[in-house]
Amino acid sequence: MVGRKPPSRKGSMADVPKDLVDQINRLEELFTVPAEKLNQITDHFVNELAKGLSKEGGTIPMNATWCMGFPDGNETGTFLALDMGGTNLRVCEITLTEEKGEFDIIQSKYRMPEELKTGTAEELWSYIADCLQQFIEYHHEDEELDQLPLGFTFSYPATQNYIDHGILQRWTKGFDIDGVEGRDVVPDFEAALAERGVPIKLTALINDTTGTMIASAYTDPEMKIGCIFGTGCNAAYMENCGSIPKLAHMNLDPDLPMAINCEYGAFDSEHVVLPRTPYDIIIDKESPRPNQQAFEKMIAGLYLGEIFRLVLLDLHQNPDCKIFEGQDVGKLQKAYSLDAGFLSAIEEDPFENLSETHDLFQNKLSIVCTKPELELIRRLAELIGTRAARLSSCGVAAICKKKGWKTCHVGADGSVFNKYPHFKIRGAQALKEILDWPANKGKGRGDPVEILPAEDGSGVGAALIAALTLKRVQQGQNAGIRDPDALLKACKAFDLKKPT
Repeated sequence: MVGRKPPSRKGSMADVPKDLVDQINRLEELFTVPAEKLNQITDHFVNELAKGLSKEGGTIPMNATWCMGFPDGNETGTFLALDMGGTNLRVCEITLTEEKGEFDIIQSKYRMPEELKTGTAEELWSYIADCLQQFIEYHHEDEELDQLPLGFTFSYPATQNYIDHGILQRWTKGFDIDGVEGRDVVPDFEAALAERGVPIKLTALINDTTGTMIASAYTDPEMKIGCIFGTGCNAAYMENCGSIPKLAHMNLDPDLPMAINCEYGAFDSEHVVLPRTPYDIIIDKESPRPNQQAFEKMIAGLYLGEIFRLVLLDLHQNPDCKIFEGQDVGKLQKAYSLDAGFLSAIEEDPFENLSETHDLFQNKLSIVCTKPELELIRRLAELIGTRAARLSSCGVAAICKKKGWKTCHVGADGSVFNKYPHFKIRGAQALKEILDWPANKGKGRGDPVEILPAEDGSGVGAALIAALTLKRVQQGQNAGIRDPDALLKACKAFDLKKPT
């Protein structure tokens, strides 16, 4: 419940030996983030957001996206959307209908083969082009098609000088393909489409956070921020161009809106303010890219299970507190063998004797836990999950403070937000502590800053941004558009005024 500590099994600690109680107390000190620390983190976050927008830049990239405005709900037409995730490739055809804020969608998912992630760039783009070709041939068999506008959700950090291009800054999500970082990904993608004669015009390259914000704003005018709390973490919000010094040389109207893809998983990679534990330090040092993505490594789904695993292994090896004594912990020694879903299952165990957690450990790790060990395991999962939710709110609060927003809606997507128990309520409590809301907000009213489940940002959001981009070109607003003539030609072949 908001205003109280997160659900806890402390009432069941009577039979827990003193050595385990001492360890639980130590873990509580390590993983608890009090309000004072949340505020310190948020204040530093605000400064780092501003630094990222400066000419000199900072640790947080704060990438300009050239998505320059919110939808008004009257956008119409049929668009393709391509979502390149870490596990799946999704192709959607989205029709924005004449009913305000309504849309129809058909979609297909394609498995992203693991070998592609470390293969060649040509193999990657060929596979993606093949999937698009299959989708169009299946859904538009024997049709004569003009070029279909495409919004491409490319959820990897990219520098965008134009909305229809993107220079990959670095691979994430397990990808490591040589010869792509530091280059514009669009020409190779378009070449693969052209080679197959696929009738598609890339209209907008977007990040999933930007798409989440725009898709949510399509049906909710109070939406101002889009967030992802999943395998990774990130946010996007709408800035005014006059507050982006690194774009000053372009002489844009200072009042023009510009969606900023923060890429704020990189926050505090200098290790100034985040309360890292010894386990966080191990994760960072042993990661493929140490001293990068410090914030993400403490709160994102990819790492929660690994933090949990490292703590249990440390306790097992601790002479002052041996858990799992006399048992084979070989399965527990495998890095990244536990995911956020494992912690979710522990927190969702409804039984006082934690029988589901007992079975989970026995089935997954071949470890038979005592009742006191189960109590420690449960409390550790709560601590790690609570810390992730509380820290995640610092990024949202920092954007609100930077912009001076007292109230707004935040659209959030991602597996941790949608599936992790108590994540929403713990995050809301942290926002309350940081933003200092009054105790009584009024009967029936939500929090001043409310994080809500998002619309389909990587699908509907991509389609909407493609529509908004074509609309801008038709109106002669070509800032951030690489080849307006080519897009204008695509516009002429495509009627934005009514659904196709």
